[in-house]
Amino acid sequence: MNTNNLEQTYLGLAAKPALLVVDMINGFTDPACALGTYCPEVIAANCQLLERFREQALPVFFTTVVYHNDQQASVFRAKLPALNVLEAGSHWVDVDSNLGRLPSEPLIEKQWPSAFYQTDLHAQLNALSVDSLVVTGLTTSGCVRASAVDALQYNYQVVIAEEAVGDRNREAHRANLFDLDAKYADVQSVGNVIAMIKSIAATQ
Repeated sequence: MNTNNLEQTYLGLAAKPALLVVDMINGFTDPACALGTYCPEVIAANCQLLERFREQALPVFFTTVVYHNDQQASVFRAKLPALNVLEAGSHWVDVDSNLGRLPSEPLIEKQWPSAFYQTDLHAQLNALSVDSLVVTGLTTSGCVRASAVDALQYNYQVVIAEEAVGDRNREAHRANLFDLDAKYADVQSVGNVIAMIKSIAATQ
């Protein structure tokens, strides 16, 4: 993804990967919402990865942002008031139907950017002996970045599927992918991620 003064090391995926689809919800995929952006290419890339993970019976997790009362994440919401539309029961908090989330695929409710912060995601991944994550979703500079960094801090190898993440701000998208690739994760094309999954499946 990038070259800089640091030696670039790529770890890829380990033996038991899972797919973490971050906030591919109506509030972020529908430009009619103040939080949303038009991103059919990101949706299509996520569908490609979901198909592969489901074919290999590998774990898939989705996240959404949901607020049940005014006290939850009050400072975050004061900083970004558009988040207030993400109320429990709202159309905006539902996973985009184009992704076809299955009932067997856990939906992690969160109130802050990271999929790990004050959720049971790490415990659920541990229970499945997951050792690495493919992270996708919205937005690159926000919840994707926070979730990828926290995943590293929980000692998961992290791969970000480049075409399967997006941002309202293209410059922020590129800058954050550059930084994530340099220090926290491997940024790889969807094609490369699928090749990794095939290679893992061939050895099991």
